[in-house]
Amino acid sequence: LIEPQYNNKALYLQLSPQDSEQSLVLSYQVERLEKSAYREDDAEPDRYLQSTDLLPVNERFKTLSAEIILEKKAENTLSKARAIYDYIIDNLRYAKQGTYGTADATYACDAKSGNCTEFHSLFISLARSAGIPARFAVGAAIPSERDEGGINGYHCWAEFYAEGKWWPVDISEANKYTALATYYFGHHPANRIEFSKGRDLFFYPGPESGGLPFFAYPVLQKKSGQEMPVRTEFSFQRSLPEG
Repeated sequence: LIEPQYNNKALYLQLSPQDSEQSLVLSYQVERLEKSAYREDDAEPDRYLQSTDLLPVNERFKTLSAEIILEKKAENTLSKARAIYDYIIDNLRYAKQGTYGTADATYACDAKSGNCTEFHSLFISLARSAGIPARFAVGAAIPSERDEGGINGYHCWAEFYAEGKWWPVDISEANKYTALATYYFGHHPANRIEFSKGRDLFFYPGPESGGLPFFAYPVLQKKSGQEMPVRTEFSFQRSLPEG
């Protein structure tokens, strides 16, 4: 399947009772590269200024983003985005406890804590409220200290549009590793892969519940429409250069 709004690809399967308790393995061979600001054909940045239920652009976020930008005396798009980036580093706490993984900018603004989805949802709403196109992406981070093994679930980040380019940011990693805060504004290391882009994704056919807030894990649904839990594991094996 190809999700029409952001062109995300998905594998669609119709399973039978005989497939119960079976495992499905998807394997990819990828070349990972460091990422920095890049140009994109047909970028259509204005589409990433819209307000959604989980990424609102409203008076609350417009007021807050204006206060952040004024305090930093930011005048151009890059410096405005950096002001918002620094505000989130300084004011949110990375914590996987209680309610987290909501991908809800309003929740992030209220709770001042969460995981990568809260950090980057808040950034997107504040950036859009300041007139800066911003978008969401999700994938996985590859551990740099070993050559194989498991990966602890998904990781997400954001990108914003300035000077004709998309600039990647990873605010939750910058929050955890403050010495790398400047690097993570405009760069991603080569230790990650991207699964999908965008929010509120609609696949056809897709879940009867409607759009997905973001797409990182499989969705399993009975014919009745009831969604079922899926045990999902990520792992990797590094291919070392020959010779």
